[in-house]
Amino acid sequence: MKFKTVFVCQKCGYEAPKWAGKCPDCGEWNSLVEEVKAQESKKAPARTRSFTEFSSEVVKLADSKTVHEERIPTNISEFDRLLGGGLVKGQLTLLAGAPGIGKSTLMLQVAAELSQTNKVLYISGEESVNQISGRAQRLGVKGDNIFLHCETDIQKIVESVENVNPDVLILDSIQTVYHPEFTSSAGTVAQVRECTSELVRLCKPKGIITFVLGHVTKDGELAGPKILEHMVDCVLYFDTEKDNVLRLLRPHKNRFGSTGEIGLFKMTGRGLESVDNPSEYFSQTSRDKALKGRAYSLALEGARPLLTEIQALVSPTHYPYPRRVTTGVDLNRCLVLFAALEKHIGLPLDNKDIYVSIAGGVKLKDPALDLAICAAVISSCKDIAIPFDHVFMGEVGILGQAAKVPLVDRRLEEAQRLGFKRAFCPPVTREEKSKLTKLSLAEITDLNDLVLKLK
Repeated sequence: MKFKTVFVCQKCGYEAPKWAGKCPDCGEWNSLVEEVKAQESKKAPARTRSFTEFSSEVVKLADSKTVHEERIPTNISEFDRLLGGGLVKGQLTLLAGAPGIGKSTLMLQVAAELSQTNKVLYISGEESVNQISGRAQRLGVKGDNIFLHCETDIQKIVESVENVNPDVLILDSIQTVYHPEFTSSAGTVAQVRECTSELVRLCKPKGIITFVLGHVTKDGELAGPKILEHMVDCVLYFDTEKDNVLRLLRPHKNRFGSTGEIGLFKMTGRGLESVDNPSEYFSQTSRDKALKGRAYSLALEGARPLLTEIQALVSPTHYPYPRRVTTGVDLNRCLVLFAALEKHIGLPLDNKDIYVSIAGGVKLKDPALDLAICAAVISSCKDIAIPFDHVFMGEVGILGQAAKVPLVDRRLEEAQRLGFKRAFCPPVTREEKSKLTKLSLAEITDLNDLVLKLK
């Protein structure tokens, strides 16, 4: 067998005969890595599979039957809701996150719940059997129906799956697994792509529920080729830092559910615990007095409102160019809001540093936070304390007008349940405010209305 040297982009998989600083295909810098590739003979027979290929006969859409896919719950409330009600047979889920954030902990808890009625095979390429059993003891996992195997060779993993014949397969992690027919090291584009293809061809026909854990780069993106996300059914990302007690799990792709939901977990000594009521969790902060620069809002993630505390600090700058720093919200969006405040209400921000943050370490993109951000900046700049029982929800445009946000009735009902007394929002219909008995509305049409009603 002959070998040749190629340079493969670790981002998109593009192959080049020589090294270049920038990938010609995806434009990524410093992503071409030297690999040794075997030249396949044209007369060599195709590889045979020891298991059924993932294929079907050609049928008409009108003749095909819709089969209701039964959901298999994990009994972890936040995880089930994130997946759309539970797992589906043959589902391949990719779980990614920073090192030490709780990927293996969550998978061991899922394995413990599923092992009550299913056979689970846990394959690890990073930890020994003693390390996994030690974590299981800390989490209180008995594991009578959980089988452990430490292996990195994909062919031996396939043999283990065929011998054990599990209902659930967990692989930790895909970057440590290699295919012996490829000469490149584990974690490269070719290895990740081929090993994932083997899992798809193995588990899909057998209906095995498969979890694959993945590494992330220093930028927080999934390590490996982008095609990896296309090959799986569901992609879940841990969207918070590992130092934060609150762990946020967000789906970036879900063929069996919505991608608008989020899962909130709290890291404890007993593992990850579901935060079933995030509004009450965030409302445990000191809501007992008025503060300058603090405004509450209700962001909608999926189907439930999430109480959000916006904090803003406006202070005189000592530099030629004022600083703009945001945490948890989009910086470009905040810059637009700052410009609208300067233009339409004459707020003097050209000589001040502005810091905006969302308490709790979450990252949100709901436009309903615009009004709360503006209120917090105005409050900090003009030294106006906002009462703790006031809530703001509405989108603010570049012309200074306030726009209505979707599902405002659900947000208002949640605000009333949490004990807020006054809500600042664009005009709503009579039907949307029909259930409000303890919450008064202050209708906002533009930023000038907001300033007048904040005084």
